[in-house]
Amino acid sequence: MTAAPRRWFRLRPAQWLSYAALIGLGGLFLSPFLWALSASFKTNAAIYEFPPNFLPRPFHPENYERALSLLPFARFAWNSTVITLSCVAGQLLTGSLVAYSFARLRWPGRDVWFIVLLGTMMLPPQVTMISTFVGWTQLRTLTGVDWVDTYRPLIIPSFLGGSGVLIFLMRQFFKTLPLELEDAARIDGCSTWLTYWRVILPLSRPVLATVAVLSFIAHWHDFLGPLIYLNSVDRYTIQIGLRMFQDINGSRMNLLMAASMLVLLPVLILFFSAQRYLVRGIVLSGIKG
Repeated sequence: MTAAPRRWFRLRPAQWLSYAALIGLGGLFLSPFLWALSASFKTNAAIYEFPPNFLPRPFHPENYERALSLLPFARFAWNSTVITLSCVAGQLLTGSLVAYSFARLRWPGRDVWFIVLLGTMMLPPQVTMISTFVGWTQLRTLTGVDWVDTYRPLIIPSFLGGSGVLIFLMRQFFKTLPLELEDAARIDGCSTWLTYWRVILPLSRPVLATVAVLSFIAHWHDFLGPLIYLNSVDRYTIQIGLRMFQDINGSRMNLLMAASMLVLLPVLILFFSAQRYLVRGIVLSGIKG
């Protein structure tokens, strides 16, 4: 018998109960996703059968092809990909710079501005939604360039620091790195920029992967931002496209579930691919304040 089974047999009854409760809760939370996945392979009538049948019989994989043919999902997915990858790149670049300055550099007012950063984390985006939209519309008067119905209001904020939560997460991780590494880099002649680029960032792959995954999920699933700033159908993102599909074909629940699974697929692939870095980045970011 290997060490792993022996360890399971040594568990106390309270530990068995804890694991059983966690498995039960995990199954409970997973059941809506499994039902949606099952419904995506059924006929529309089979979804409303009573008593419900969880397994799709017969199996209808053609639902996915039919769902893709009803709306230009390929165009919507491309728009979402452009916006999401641009925002992830901006968040990693400028967010890590801001986090590095808060964690490692000493400059006047650093602690005050860090408190301001924490304050932005407590302010819901809905509070500033109207004033932000007015600000973007007023830029046309100042620059002579249209900003609404473009991707600029969705991408540019990520290149100005991005999310305060993600900056805080990176700042906490940077503070766990030994100061001796920076001292050694300075002795070797590295400037502050080279220390950040060649020492800090290579050691921060777990938190950078965590930030990339969280930023990707947030922007891929963003519905309110594109809904406010985009007016042209050919610029719509995948989330607005899914809402259009629901408005037009909402009665075809099986096709709606198939379209939803396709929208969710990139997030699932990214999450499971980067799960090891994601867990490590979140755990290590809370070690040191």
